[in-house]
Amino acid sequence: MSIVTDPEEQYRLITKNLQETLNGQIIKNVLEVEKRPLKIYWGTAPTGKPHCGYFVPMIKLAHFLKAGCEVTVLLADLHAFLDNMKAPLEVVNFRAKYYEYIVKAILRSIGVPIEKLRFVVGSSYQLSQQYTMDIFRLSNVMTQNDAKRAGADVVKQVSNPLLSGLIYPLMQALDEEHLGCDAQFGGIDQRKIFVMAEENLHSIGYKKRAHLMNPMVPGLGQGGKMSASDPNSKIDILEEPKQIRKKVNSAFCAPGEVEGNGLIAFLEYVVQPIQELKAGKEGVFSFEINRPEKYGGPISFDSVDKVKADYASGDLSPVDLKAGVADQIVALLEPIKAEFDADPEFQKIQAQGYPVAQPKKEKKEKKVKNKGTFYPGAGKSQTPPASVEKVTEELKDAKLEG
Repeated sequence: MSIVTDPEEQYRLITKNLQETLNGQIIKNVLEVEKRPLKIYWGTAPTGKPHCGYFVPMIKLAHFLKAGCEVTVLLADLHAFLDNMKAPLEVVNFRAKYYEYIVKAILRSIGVPIEKLRFVVGSSYQLSQQYTMDIFRLSNVMTQNDAKRAGADVVKQVSNPLLSGLIYPLMQALDEEHLGCDAQFGGIDQRKIFVMAEENLHSIGYKKRAHLMNPMVPGLGQGGKMSASDPNSKIDILEEPKQIRKKVNSAFCAPGEVEGNGLIAFLEYVVQPIQELKAGKEGVFSFEINRPEKYGGPISFDSVDKVKADYASGDLSPVDLKAGVADQIVALLEPIKAEFDADPEFQKIQAQGYPVAQPKKEKKEKKVKNKGTFYPGAGKSQTPPASVEKVTEELKDAKLEG
């Protein structure tokens, strides 16, 4: 992958396909005035297993690397624990390692060199004295409502929230300083935390950063994004082909509706950008649907716009769209699955991070023995004595009768 050196082209590549950029002038100043690589970080909390939605930020990491940026991937293990305890402390370290394996495997599968990527585990610096002091300092200039509002779209919302949900956004803001970055990258759902960082970091003496936001790819259900906590909305990176086709076939896909269609969004935000990366050329797109001859034969598309137009008009049916997208996903995940199957350490880390719950052994019910008719108290009752005292009394009675 050749590195772009022209500042204008670098900025275009850095901001390509983003939904929003805050303080883009900071990025331009680094590239045009300071004439140095932009330092940027992307953080991910290792909670549920990574899904196909992760291809979207991976494509942007590829763009950043091509633009000559110094890219840091933050494996935010403490954030995972703070987010309503989505990840228990005893497995969070394994999950962080599993996420690193997955991120590297995805990037390798789409032809992105990973040698210049820096991976940092959050707890490696977030437990330091300076970081702890910064949390105290930032919490002294922010209100409870500020923190709650900032994390509203990221931290799991419950009726009786834990205090940890208020610490989460403060730490994400402080990570910008402690990772030494010029910009932070994330999904549009991170926007409130980004704005909070811009408005408050200067209060404790730290500079303002730029913020880059990806659009959120719709999930397979009706409305909402792909989510690690909703198994029906997503396809895991290591999902088996049979399960992939089953999930895609059951995806919400209203005839003629393009807006909010997770399958078309996947073609637009994942398939085409990956094809462009591999070809080293923009505008490249190829989508084949192997439709049986009795239903009209194979169909091919050379633009996402054509897919949208045909789907909106009814020329492309939900059944055919699902079949084509399922094939695309299976092909994308195949090299990652092959890497997993060939690496015992990869498999071990997954098993440690996501241990399979063992079914509880049911206690066998004690059977009441049939003692026959020749025992003390026979014939009085077939119900077992209720207590030791009762048994003792019955034995006394039997002796007296004898």
